[in-house]
Amino acid sequence: MKHLTILVPQGQNNLSSVVGPFKIFNRANAYFEQAGREKVFDIELVGTNDKVDYYHGLFTVNTQKSIGDIDKTDLIVIPSLNHNYESAIAGNEALIRWIYKHYKTGTEIASICTGAFLLAASGVLDGKSCSTHWAAAENFRKMFPEVKLQTDQLITDENGIYTNGGAYSFLNLMIYLVEKYYDRETAIFCSKVFQIDVARNLQSEFSIFNGHKKHDDEVVQEAQEFLEENYQEKISIETLAKKLNVGRRNFDRRFKKATEFTPLEYLQRVKVEVAKKTFENTRLNVNEVMYDVGYSDSKAFREVFSRITGLPPVDYRAKYSKA
Repeated sequence: MKHLTILVPQGQNNLSSVVGPFKIFNRANAYFEQAGREKVFDIELVGTNDKVDYYHGLFTVNTQKSIGDIDKTDLIVIPSLNHNYESAIAGNEALIRWIYKHYKTGTEIASICTGAFLLAASGVLDGKSCSTHWAAAENFRKMFPEVKLQTDQLITDENGIYTNGGAYSFLNLMIYLVEKYYDRETAIFCSKVFQIDVARNLQSEFSIFNGHKKHDDEVVQEAQEFLEENYQEKISIETLAKKLNVGRRNFDRRFKKATEFTPLEYLQRVKVEVAKKTFENTRLNVNEVMYDVGYSDSKAFREVFSRITGLPPVDYRAKYSKA
């Protein structure tokens, strides 16, 4: 039998991402046992304290073991954190060292949402891909520039490390892991019991583009403001670079370094974010919205919108429009 460790970090984690994995994997074990097979995991809640309080003591999780009691484990699940990531890292240094040690001895690790901050702090994500909540992306990139953050992805899977996007999308990661460690039949069973959509693989449609402005390049900040204020116009990136007295190649390089995107990609995301909000808050049709955000080619608009959100404009409108 394998061993599953669900970590209970000190002071900064979310209760749902501790309880959710515990319930789903226990249900998968029960499904196996009902079929006459041995359960896959021995599941334990593990931390550095005997208990951790949540929501000012309204709830309490009692850990079953201390990290020092675990000699070997096959899979570690790191729950999501609250928003004070520096404090969470500082308050869980022993846990972070423990994560690093076990990964280096062959243990696989799954981080939920902003649990990626603890995982990245251990160093095991350096040079690897991961996902986290789209709202935490800027902070994550600033703190861990050596990690290849994939904010559009709902789930990443690389070298025994699994991560997922934000909030309750961790349920999709748990189903993904059930299929990996049990089988597809058990994963589908659990998805039906907990009513989790197994087809979801992107968090793009849920993200809100916030401009990526936590940087110190004043030229790029000026360019961002220009693009955001003039997105409806026909903008030449070459002309914008000249306006800012920067060579085009150097402009593109600086812009991408500061924001993660090229100027053209940034402009496209600004347009798509405005289009999304328009679909959500008005009754305008797709063509009307397309013209409002500065597109005249419906094919180009559909392609850009679909690539960024994971949904065609007509489907996004049908899903989120007031109408």
